[in-house]
Amino acid sequence: MPQVAAPETLPTFQSRMLELVGDDSDWKDWLSRPRPVDARYVSPLTWEAYKDPSLRTAENNVWFRYDAELPDDRLLHVVLAAYASDYTLVDTVLLAHGLAWGASNVTGASLDHAMWFHRPFRADDWLLYAQESPWSGGARGLARGQMFTPSGELAVSVVQECMIRVAKS
Repeated sequence: MPQVAAPETLPTFQSRMLELVGDDSDWKDWLSRPRPVDARYVSPLTWEAYKDPSLRTAENNVWFRYDAELPDDRLLHVVLAAYASDYTLVDTVLLAHGLAWGASNVTGASLDHAMWFHRPFRADDWLLYAQESPWSGGARGLARGQMFTPSGELAVSVVQECMIRVAKS
């Protein structure tokens, strides 16, 4: 497990984005909507790397957890981790190129997504989602992720291929 800052020490995704978008009412409206997942980025946001090329990286570390106490149903936790696994994986491909959703005429879609569940975990406890993008080209990108429990145990492995297109201005 990568050595990163604890989630409690990091700002929420919404608070970081609000600093970046300023007074844009469309973004403020979108960011004010309730979200089931609390995401705390250790890595730069795609918007930060879009504005500052020195922040471009092919790695993305994000802590996440569901905001409600969940029942002791292992399948429910697996399903919720599968849902959350798609939140930030394509961002890892975008980060390496300084692209951002809503800021650089980017469209994208998941082409393939596979997961392996190695041990029980709780989706309402923090999971570190360590992601990397080892390759991109031809309007496609590959991203890999590993979800670690707070004690550092590997719980889930993820691989995704995505399509990324940038519209000409």
